[in-house]
This record gives sequence, structure tokens and C-alpha cells, in this order.
Amino acid sequence: MYNELDPVLSTPVRLAIVSALIKMKQADFSYLMEITKTTQGNLSHQIRKLSEAEYIEVIKTFKGNYPHTICKLTTKGKKAFEKYVDDIKKYLHL
Repeated sequence: MYNELDPVLSTPVRLAIVSALIKMKQADFSYLMEITKTTQGNLSHQIRKLSEAEYIEVIKTFKGNYPHTICKLTTKGKKAFEKYVDDIKKYLHL
């Protein structure tokens, strides 16, 4: 029996963000931009979608005079990622 894949995590950039946060617990905007190889605007949009789904927590601070955005994985996000990976394994018969 196949489960429907989580639409929040089915977007490559969002999946990459959550995958990074699984390993790191938290990451800043510039690091996420570097690993996703996307634009600032797209990354902001994808972070907002993950935040709205409560998969990540977004912390906005300042480093000197510059805004500094940090993303942290929530428990809900970790569970959703683990389920997504299990669902993919079922599709691939792994």
C-alpha cells in the first residue's frame, strides 16, 4: 500500500532544506542558499512554506547591521521527514 507523499516535502528545495537540518539541527540563510543553489527569493518562499507547515522554526536576528535568519527543524518536521523517507522506500521497494 502506497502512502501519498507529503506535498510540503515533495519540492526539491524544501526537501534539501529539511535534509540539511536533519543533520545540522539549525542552519542560516546563506548556508541554505549555498546548498540549495537557488535564489534569495525562492529560498525565502520555500522557508516560509516550511514554517507555515510548522516543519521549521525561523529565528530572525541581526549580525552587526545585517539581518540574520536561522532555521531550526521542529519535532513535527523531523517526523514528517522520516515518514517521507519511509514512503519513498516503499515506492522504490527498498
